[in-house]
Amino acid sequence: MTEGAPWQADPTTAPFWEAARRHELLIQRCVDCGRHQFYPRPFCLFCEGDDVAWVKAAGTGTVYSVTTVRRQIAPEFSPPYIVAIVELDEGPHLLTNIPGGRCRIGDRVQVAWRERVDAPPLPVFEVIEPTR
Repeated sequence: MTEGAPWQADPTTAPFWEAARRHELLIQRCVDCGRHQFYPRPFCLFCEGDDVAWVKAAGTGTVYSVTTVRRQIAPEFSPPYIVAIVELDEGPHLLTNIPGGRCRIGDRVQVAWRERVDAPPLPVFEVIEPTR
């Protein structure tokens, strides 16, 4: 195993974190069947092919599920804060934070980045089109 932080030591996720440093959201796409997946794996979830490539995601999606967390679980997250599952336009679901207060299932969102001191930025999402 390589020394260093988890994003440096794990060859499966390293391309994701390297792209995050550039504020690019990468996901995997299977070369054989064309399906997208997230989180990163060395094989395709759909056809079990082992030829997966990293592609840039559009960075937009729809809120699939949402909850408000009211307990502090980490110093960088002061409650209350919103945790959501976002369905990316490419299909995969991504667990994320929605800073800024409110969001609802069905809201359209776009990726933004939460900077961190000793780690790559985290993808978070901002509401761009609320549901009515």
